[in-house]
Amino acid sequence: MKDILLKYGLNTLTKKVLNDLYWSMLRIRMFEEKIVELYPEQEMKCPVHLCIGQEAIAAGVCLHLNKSDYVFSNHRGHGHCLAKGAAMKPLMAEFYGKETGCSKGKGGSMHIIDIEHGILGTSAIVGGGIPMGVGAALASSMKGEESVTAIFFGDGAFDEGAFYESFNFASLKKLPVVFVCENNFYATNSHQSARQSGCRISDSAASFDSRGHCVDGNDPLAVYKAAQDAVALARKGGGPSLIEAKTYRWKGHVGPEEDWTKGCRPKEELDYWKEQCPIKKFTALLLEKGAMTTEEMEQAKSAINGELAEAVAFAKASPYPKEAALLEDVYYEAKK
Repeated sequence: MKDILLKYGLNTLTKKVLNDLYWSMLRIRMFEEKIVELYPEQEMKCPVHLCIGQEAIAAGVCLHLNKSDYVFSNHRGHGHCLAKGAAMKPLMAEFYGKETGCSKGKGGSMHIIDIEHGILGTSAIVGGGIPMGVGAALASSMKGEESVTAIFFGDGAFDEGAFYESFNFASLKKLPVVFVCENNFYATNSHQSARQSGCRISDSAASFDSRGHCVDGNDPLAVYKAAQDAVALARKGGGPSLIEAKTYRWKGHVGPEEDWTKGCRPKEELDYWKEQCPIKKFTALLLEKGAMTTEEMEQAKSAINGELAEAVAFAKASPYPKEAALLEDVYYEAKK
């Protein structure tokens, strides 16, 4: 393991951390693949934005977060929620629009919430979760809490003014927040090079006298190290950091299909990034270093398959919301 410690600048790296990273990434991948399998049945009516290919980022960041820490995410947020500790049953039920879903069947794939695990909301609005996350970090700071807020967003959200306004405020107030840009190079079907004159997103942090770091988002240990430093800095009052994790989504902007068939991106590009599969590469590393055995990996797959089967059965058997529920949870009524 010494060579890994030297390569990533880590002080320690236990077998448990490696196993937890593998488990988290595999759990996200298998959940998303199950959505791909089930979506054509047309029982899920909500749009789905899948994060297959990007699993290392959620796993590497969330492994440093406590249950009391907060996560804000975007419309491609299933992986972030699972990595933070969300259960599969209410998540799957939400996709089916059932009242047992995490948002009572009203939010669907793009509006996930799990207050118990600090997931205060995912937003379908590009960049919409960024100011909300900074608001949560401000609340933590004002209340004297030790909570850290992680905000996940894409390279498309970097085009939004909300990012700059929010980062400036977080830097000004030294708020305990980690900005995590999952740079998959596409905003819907528009490549980063067609939208941004300078394509090094992490460099923008310097404009706000803050720390920016660009990493290989398909390398879970690189993400793990960057998040370790950023979370530690935020927790001790050092203010915000920006992690730019370069990655690639395998599926289209929305839905279970690969949009190269519609001319949205080159097939050769997708094929290249599939070869950079974070789980494939990490599996090889774990086996090479003896951190996991093939048998242990198969046991992990079996356990996750069992969790998935229970989640799907639970979702399909759950009732739809009653008509009266349309008017519930719409407004907050303050107690007199």
